[in-house]
Amino acid sequence: MALIPSIYARRFGVLASAAALAALTTLVNAPAAQAAPPTPISASAARTYLATVTPKAEGSSTGYSRDLFPHWSTVSGTCNTRETVLKRDGVNVVQDSSCAAISGSWYSEYDGATWTAASDLDIDHVVALSEAWRSGASSWTTSKRQQFANDLTRPQLIAVTDNVNQAKGDLDPAEWMPSRTAYRCTYARMWVHVKQYWGLSMDSAEKTALVNVLNGC
Repeated sequence: MALIPSIYARRFGVLASAAALAALTTLVNAPAAQAAPPTPISASAARTYLATVTPKAEGSSTGYSRDLFPHWSTVSGTCNTRETVLKRDGVNVVQDSSCAAISGSWYSEYDGATWTAASDLDIDHVVALSEAWRSGASSWTTSKRQQFANDLTRPQLIAVTDNVNQAKGDLDPAEWMPSRTAYRCTYARMWVHVKQYWGLSMDSAEKTALVNVLNGC
């Protein structure tokens, strides 16, 4: 009779060890937490701000040039804004002596793709430079445009799949939103945060699209 509890005890021990191993395996295989741009204003704060916005027709692109928004400025040492964002938004990113990312993993929030080569990523200006130009930046100094184009404090820069960024181009939320619907609320909050901080105007369709998204957040 004394053997029965002993057998059960051994079986219980084996089961417990298997469960512990399974739990450990789950932890090892779990995806690492993704870094992200600065947290944007809340949906409620974005809605409150939008309620104060008087839509304004978009300005002209006349005179626009990316050169008027000097970007990828040096942040520190050999690291510029692009490499800083790649490091921030990736996991286990290794950089060489020139600060170029030579390995790592990046999750593109816009489309849900994961990449292991920095060359597959673009750094998106959430509010595109030409969109900013048509929304008021045409009257800024070059110095202010440079600050805008390299803004690491607001949620204006994010590492995403390169061809997704190229498809977005300079479209506003009335014309383009991330295909990954789970990120649309965050994207709308980011857009409003950037436009609010930098005092950029919104046209009617753009405002309507943002309100529609944020009302569902």
